[in-house]
Amino acid sequence: MHKLLTENPGEKMLLLGNEAIARGAIEAGVAFTSTYPGTPSSEISLNFFQMSQESDLYFEYSTNEKVALEVAAASANCGVRSMCIMKHVGLNVASDALMTLAYIGVKGGMVILTADDPFLFSSQNEQDNRYYGKLSGLPVIEPSSVEEAKEMVPYAFDLSEKLQEPVLFRTTTRINHSTAFVKLGSIKPRVTKGSFKKDPLNYVTVPAVSRKLHVKLLKNIETAKGISEQSEYNFIEGNGNLGIICNGVSYSYVSDAVEGLNIKDKIKILRIGFSNPMPETRIKNFLKECEKVLVVEEGEPVMEEAVKAFAQEAGLCFEIKGKSEALFPRLYEFNPEQVQNNIAKYFGIPHTPAQVPDLSDVPEIPQRPPNLCAGCSHRATYYEIKKVAEKMDTIYPSDIGCYTLGMLPPLSMADFVICMGGSVGTSCGFSQVTDQKVISFIGDSTFFHSGISGLINAVFNNHNFTLVILDNGITAMTGHQPNPGVDMGNLKLEGYGRVSIENIVRATGVKHITMIKPYKVKKSIEAIKEALSYKGVSVIISEEMCTLYAKNLRLLKPRSFVITDKCKDHKNCVNELACPAFYIEEKRVKIDEDMCVGCAVCAQICPENAIMPLKKG
Repeated sequence: MHKLLTENPGEKMLLLGNEAIARGAIEAGVAFTSTYPGTPSSEISLNFFQMSQESDLYFEYSTNEKVALEVAAASANCGVRSMCIMKHVGLNVASDALMTLAYIGVKGGMVILTADDPFLFSSQNEQDNRYYGKLSGLPVIEPSSVEEAKEMVPYAFDLSEKLQEPVLFRTTTRINHSTAFVKLGSIKPRVTKGSFKKDPLNYVTVPAVSRKLHVKLLKNIETAKGISEQSEYNFIEGNGNLGIICNGVSYSYVSDAVEGLNIKDKIKILRIGFSNPMPETRIKNFLKECEKVLVVEEGEPVMEEAVKAFAQEAGLCFEIKGKSEALFPRLYEFNPEQVQNNIAKYFGIPHTPAQVPDLSDVPEIPQRPPNLCAGCSHRATYYEIKKVAEKMDTIYPSDIGCYTLGMLPPLSMADFVICMGGSVGTSCGFSQVTDQKVISFIGDSTFFHSGISGLINAVFNNHNFTLVILDNGITAMTGHQPNPGVDMGNLKLEGYGRVSIENIVRATGVKHITMIKPYKVKKSIEAIKEALSYKGVSVIISEEMCTLYAKNLRLLKPRSFVITDKCKDHKNCVNELACPAFYIEEKRVKIDEDMCVGCAVCAQICPENAIMPLKKG
């Protein structure tokens, strides 16, 4: 039995933050779950996927976040408790549905988890999704610890049903990926089936209906304000006249700092866990008891701006600060030392910051930039494209996935990346206004997510570029989740369909489609030459299973290669492929046989045929 299905209230279990969130949803009786995977939220989805295989919980990897939100919204409007999981930028994709779903509302509890990523550990931006709460008029809940994350999920479901609105559950990477002991609660029975009651005057959002629904939404916001004022997750601790207002993981840093500075008798802390709508009256009363206030929040000054507005309305005139060059930046994550130093500085608390050790005599740590795995088929595809296009003036729009690492030398095969599916759309623009050869890259999962519409646009408007679809048979970057093109039989799972990328591309009207097996270098190069010379939209589908995925499925038959004495030390293998299985020893290139997976691409490009299979024994 999956550990998160354990029915043993009171037991303490060591859980990752994402596991704690999934457990909280199970305790809340969630019955319908959907997602498009994205770090730092991916483990929540993985646990739901695993639990769905041995329980009546429904889970699906949806095509994209918008679809994931739509299927969950339908479930919730049949009275079934539903949860939709995504990373912060995923909510951009889902926002079209989100904004109107706020008008319609839900019948069963619905929680939308949005995992923000300060410091961009695995993301293309640092956006603060608290703004989506303000934009949509939906409640926002923010935990400060792993244990609290578990406890607040059932609260969010109850809140959703009380307001009959979806609730945004905002986490950050530090909560998602921290580990702590969590006390298990009882599991509420799942209700997996509901019924939909027709009510077009409340569900069909033509303008006349939406005008009325907007009034309802604003009334719900007022109701939510009252609940926020009384919420146990908005609390005050301490008795001093110096105030700190904080949220999320910042509360943990603040608590540690106040303890470390020994100023519990001077500081009063207001922790905001129900952050939209803000508890206006509670904040104003808190401010009236303070002489000076510091707002500690990662990301944007969402709370700070609200607090300053509340102070002005209350006729209070004293210093309130948060984001500034001298205090907290809008960039990246905070850390405990930073928070302690800023609290001491702002309130004039005697404090000697920890001395930075002198590391001048310590050798610089070698940089280890992220790299495509040994034997990654993307590397072979990039090499082949680059060889064919080496005399062309090229632009390489790319997309979101493992293959984005192709930006790094010596491959240098990514010039422009903005969002999921953006490679195809931007290729249309580049090809129209330049005479450069545009060759764009997109992964299989990303193609299904949001690449198809761009391709249809390209065909309709008769643009001129080559799209390379890197089909490695899985959603690799976020941890090997399935997508509509995956053969689920490999995972020994039944009941799934399978969508052919080639058939979709053909159905969009693309006339020139090329299929390649990138490990076959010579044949691939010849096929690529023809595709790149085509005038109009051409598509290359590069098919080769992700080596890590193939290894996990026991489909990889590794055969290590070795560099023989024929080597003339041209270093083409290193300089053109940069496979991490290569290393230099005594000025000679060698292959780490434990890393080599036997793709044989390097052997095919060696001018002396000096790279040969290693004979075992």
